[in-house]
Amino acid sequence: MNPEELRYHKEHTWVSLSGKKATIGITDYAQDQLGDIVYIDMPEIDSEVEANVEMSEIESTKATSSVIAPLSGSIVSVNEELEDTPEIINEDPYGKGWIAVIEISDESELEELMDVSDYEKYIEEEAG
Repeated sequence: MNPEELRYHKEHTWVSLSGKKATIGITDYAQDQLGDIVYIDMPEIDSEVEANVEMSEIESTKATSSVIAPLSGSIVSVNEELEDTPEIINEDPYGKGWIAVIEISDESELEELMDVSDYEKYIEEEAG
């Protein structure tokens, strides 16, 4: 996926929209901050997630970190490859390292997400 076309949440998750479905992953910045990812606790299919609330956890050699849902909805698919090879997130965070697909329940939440230029400014402010 092209990072230019994605939408971003302040908790460093990205969203790729296709109709009412949103593919979600963590950003390159997030995986870089985490370091080598060794485990991901995948969300359950058919479970409901709420925007701004933890939907899964990622463990790295540095820390355990929450993956915050950027949107509310129902999990319709998860990336099962990550269960055996979570390091794919480090290698390809915007492609093969996607985490889950949500069926969006509240499209108005999309307005809260940032485009790539706003997200880049947000990272600079957070780091500075």
